[in-house]
Amino acid sequence: MLSYENLKKDDEIISYIKAANDVLGVIGYTEHGLAHVVKTGTDASRILETLGYGERECELAKIAGLLHDIGNAVNRSGHAQSGAYLAFELLRARNFPPEEVIAVTTAIGHHDEKTAAPVTPLAAALIIADKSDVRTSRVRNKNTVFTDIHDRVNYAVFDSDIFVSKEDKLIKLTLKIDTLVCPVMEYFEIFLERMVLCKKSAAFLGCDFELIINDTRLL
Repeated sequence: MLSYENLKKDDEIISYIKAANDVLGVIGYTEHGLAHVVKTGTDASRILETLGYGERECELAKIAGLLHDIGNAVNRSGHAQSGAYLAFELLRARNFPPEEVIAVTTAIGHHDEKTAAPVTPLAAALIIADKSDVRTSRVRNKNTVFTDIHDRVNYAVFDSDIFVSKEDKLIKLTLKIDTLVCPVMEYFEIFLERMVLCKKSAAFLGCDFELIINDTRLL
């Protein structure tokens, strides 16, 4: 029960992820379901692995990604903290050692930009992976693309990639945006705070952070 693959198949955990995603769907947020949390965990793990962190810490990054948004089932407001408490109970019930429980819950509790801080390598990697997940498939309703800026920005991103280089001490987010759908400035209107947070998180990991949109470096 201590592996990411087991947790990803756990019916209780899947039900929490689904409930959180359903709540956000009702209030008009983009997809925060299994696709988002698996991608977030996978990217966070890859960031740490590339930078030379150990196998178990990379596994915990996947677990933190899997569980990081379950607090939305309680309420969007304060979801990082409520999600950390829920994750604490879930992991303790599955006999995770205390040091791993606190590592995961600390990362989850610090991932939302309103209260976020890269206080550990795991938290830093989770922040970067979460804030970098912008893509067309996160839009639930295409009819809202031209009336909701968050849906419009996500819908406009048709390609994205996180590049990590240990040698160059660099983490780079590369996006391709359809500017007929969304001007690049609209991306910054809603994501500037998140990108600055990614820059701080990369610095915590000893790296520079770059944002490349349509082959132009913007950060």
